[in-house]
Amino acid sequence: MPRYAFRIEYLGSPFSGWQRQDHAPSVQGRIEAALARLEPGLPSLAAAGRTDAGVHATGQVAHIDMTRDWDPFRLSEALNHHLRPDLVAITACARVPDDFHARFSAVERRYLYRIALRRAPLVFDQGQAWRIRRDLDIAAMREGAAYLVGNHDFTTFRSTMCQARSPVKTLDEIAISTRPAEAGTIVEIRLRARSFLHNQVRSIVGTLERVGAGTWTPDRVKDALDARDRAACGPVAPPDGLFLTDVLYETNPFA
Repeated sequence: MPRYAFRIEYLGSPFSGWQRQDHAPSVQGRIEAALARLEPGLPSLAAAGRTDAGVHATGQVAHIDMTRDWDPFRLSEALNHHLRPDLVAITACARVPDDFHARFSAVERRYLYRIALRRAPLVFDQGQAWRIRRDLDIAAMREGAAYLVGNHDFTTFRSTMCQARSPVKTLDEIAISTRPAEAGTIVEIRLRARSFLHNQVRSIVGTLERVGAGTWTPDRVKDALDARDRAACGPVAPPDGLFLTDVLYETNPFA
């Protein structure tokens, strides 16, 4: 059975998350329904990461074993046809080796979190950014973020429902930048790691927002990390501003 990998983008707002559910719309369920129109009875789609309800993706990766030997371009075109009108799109498709796995073969994942600093309600960015009505101290946020880079026990910054075997992860980078936008400023927080814990990114962003707002000092982030206690975490940021932007492999399957 030939194996195919897909690069996928989607707007997470209409979905209960990536993972297929019996009584709620999911991205996985929608793509599998489109695949069933081409080949009934296929196995489940395996993804690089299970995004939560309301979380978006511009670079999700998934793979599946097909029965027919499809031309990758024709397969992506057929899937995009059957995915309409949902805001889910296959942006690349490739035949991959049988040992390729969208999740276990990944060597890095990248996330972007967008914060809109403005008084006015969001219009075009509605559901795609966390609107905060006050300014944030970006320098203080960077100082607090620096404590989180490296190999740490991230118990404080993971959901109590996280199923990862270990809370120890290596966070390779947190980069915080700003750019002007209509009626305000967009803050972009980019994070890189081989893998992330459940709710880790949103927990980190929510904590850094407290630093930017002046409620926390930057060194309190280190105290929270060292506590290894979920109760020491700041509030969890909403899903609206979170995007899975890239999943990297030793060899780019879509090159």
